[in-house]
Amino acid sequence: MSPAEYDFLRQFLKTRSGLVLSNEKQYLIESRLLPVARKAGLASIAALVSKLRDPRETLLADAVVEAMTTNESFFFRDKVPFDHFNQLMLPQMLERRSARRQLRIWCAAASTGQEPYSIAMCLKEMGPKLAGWRVEIIGTDISNEVLDRAKAGVYTQFEVQRGLPIQNLLKYFTQTGDQWTISAELRSMVQWRKFNLLDSFASLGQFDIVFCRNVLIYFDQPTKADILNRIGKAMAPDGYMVLGAAETVVGLSDAFKPVADRRGLYAPTAGMATGSATAAAPRFAAGSAF
Repeated sequence: MSPAEYDFLRQFLKTRSGLVLSNEKQYLIESRLLPVARKAGLASIAALVSKLRDPRETLLADAVVEAMTTNESFFFRDKVPFDHFNQLMLPQMLERRSARRQLRIWCAAASTGQEPYSIAMCLKEMGPKLAGWRVEIIGTDISNEVLDRAKAGVYTQFEVQRGLPIQNLLKYFTQTGDQWTISAELRSMVQWRKFNLLDSFASLGQFDIVFCRNVLIYFDQPTKADILNRIGKAMAPDGYMVLGAAETVVGLSDAFKPVADRRGLYAPTAGMATGSATAAAPRFAAGSAF
């Protein structure tokens, strides 16, 4: 791969997905994109680049972005955010939304679905406290491949052993050979949508809670700031946003402030979020009724 071809691919990926690659990542591009090239009947990265220069090659462009996107995920990842969800976010939302009994949660970069399904399990464990509530969990990702896996809700033995408590496995999954399928009830609680974080959030509506974990680390500073500011505008003023352990809003956006003594948890800065806490703007099918 020539320097010019590598520069083209770096700019292509940044424009299409926000992914930023350093000068030393040529090996990564070659290892991930050579299989894409061969599947498309192309003999080399150079031939792939030549095809990508044609704006009509949308399917090939999508395949390249999907191949370069990191899709690491597991159930109850890092544990702390789910403690925050159970101990602080949910109790406060039950109180603040008691009049309309509706809650909207967005999992951005949801990958193969473990995070949204972990949230769904937390909600089911609330039992009668959520009786009569309508809750929407929206899972989005840029990759069709991982979204198809998320919708199916089928996981390997290795995947269910990563972070999933044994009692949840027995309660919410059925086993077929060495694979485990999450219950139809939990699958029905999550709505899936292909979505690029570089695109407008206008079609998503307003959210009470946003999980945007372990994705901002792949973007440059201006892109991180832009996404954070737009998330702020898509949230209820009294909502919550959760970032990954290695991510922060500090020095990037004034739309959020850290929640004291709650690592990775942020609240919209007063006056920054649009909309009202009593009027959500759902644009998806109806969520699950408890």
